[in-house]
Amino acid sequence: MTEVKHTNLSKQAVGALMMALQKSLLEQSDIVPVLEGFKLTNSPEGLVVLNPPIVKFNEDTTKNHDWDVVSTQPNDGKQAKNTATENVD
Repeated sequence: MTEVKHTNLSKQAVGALMMALQKSLLEQSDIVPVLEGFKLTNSPEGLVVLNPPIVKFNEDTTKNHDWDVVSTQPNDGKQAKNTATENVD
């Protein structure tokens, strides 16, 4: 049996795929033309996308979305007390 030569996607190419998916979902458009338009080249890290998609956000793309906050919010400059490391006399 002959060994099949293969290559993997680089982390950059996986990111480009994820951006294409995000853009497609956000714009509610077909992802196939974007994937077909990818220009790929081989690198030591694997396949690289030379023309990754760009996702832009503005009022038109975000006005109909109810975004969830997934990170912590600033605490208005107040530092939270760390009682576990305070020196108690």
